[in-house]
Amino acid sequence: MQQPLLIQKIELFKLSIPLKEPFITSLGRDDFARNVLVKIQTSEGITGFGECSPYMAISGESQDTCYTVGGYFATLFKGKNALDIEERVEEMDKLIYGNTSIKSAFDMALYDIAAQHAEVPLYKFLGGDKSKIIATDYTVSIGEPEKMAQDALKIKGEGYTAIKVKLGKDGKKDVQRMRAIRQAVGKEIPLRIDANQGWNAEEAIETLNALSPFDIQHCEEPIPRWDFMKLPSIRRASPIPIMADESCGDEHDAERLINLKACDYMNIKLGKSGGIFKALKIVKLAADAAIHLQVGGFVESRLAMTAFAHFSLCHPLIEHFDFDTALMFSEDPVTGGIIYSRNGVITIPDIPGLGASIGENMISKWCS
Repeated sequence: MQQPLLIQKIELFKLSIPLKEPFITSLGRDDFARNVLVKIQTSEGITGFGECSPYMAISGESQDTCYTVGGYFATLFKGKNALDIEERVEEMDKLIYGNTSIKSAFDMALYDIAAQHAEVPLYKFLGGDKSKIIATDYTVSIGEPEKMAQDALKIKGEGYTAIKVKLGKDGKKDVQRMRAIRQAVGKEIPLRIDANQGWNAEEAIETLNALSPFDIQHCEEPIPRWDFMKLPSIRRASPIPIMADESCGDEHDAERLINLKACDYMNIKLGKSGGIFKALKIVKLAADAAIHLQVGGFVESRLAMTAFAHFSLCHPLIEHFDFDTALMFSEDPVTGGIIYSRNGVITIPDIPGLGASIGENMISKWCS
């Protein structure tokens, strides 16, 4: 039987860093990354890091609520076995409903500790390998068609191999936006769209059909997540594959969407699932149903993005990667972690655990 690895100390920090320029979706505007950093220290001297980026319009959490609820988890976990991740996850769920963002940060730190203890990189701990290339797309914020086309052309010029476009503010204008972008970037580079729940069902069908000539890979969350029962009919009527995002939080949501035949893809975000433990359950369900997957995030730093990249190597059906927001930070606070290189290709560290941390100097500068 494995010896327990006891949790001795947990620290929580509010990590707030300005972005280079505003990140705008149909749900709102972000000028800062307002995240929460979790640091768990164990009896054997192993330290695990986790991070979440709460998004109030999606998870119902803020930086302040995550910090407060994280304090409850810190009290709950002290003296407990860091290696029994399932039990720790169950304890968080029993203590408080929802709050998946802060739960994901604790989950991430526990997996970092477990992989370090096993002396393997996190992706190997999760059963993955490096048999595929991970390359992130880059996102165009929603705005006027001309500005979006200029932004897309800049992204193409920087070598990214796929462009993601935020839509969801007036279907007819969204068509104008995509027409301008496709004309600017040409026919070769893949385009992906994300309506962020911005259309109603009728508007979604009309808009998706009008967007058909622009050769779009997939559309994320076309309608409000509470209206998911209409996703199957939208999927049948759409020439563009449908990806569930906000409507796919944990494994229960995933199972429901699969049973409804509601989507072609699902977008896994650890901040929605509550962490890696439950995200692995989504992968299994998706694999059984032959549903292809994307892994994405909110506005996390390179620390959490490193966890997302490790996780992305756990199954071949994870084929799209949306890891660009860390590149939008005005300053990178992370030591180690993934490396972004030419064309958005990501290199994942091969040291034990997550392989990423935030040092005391950066905590002093950017955290409270």
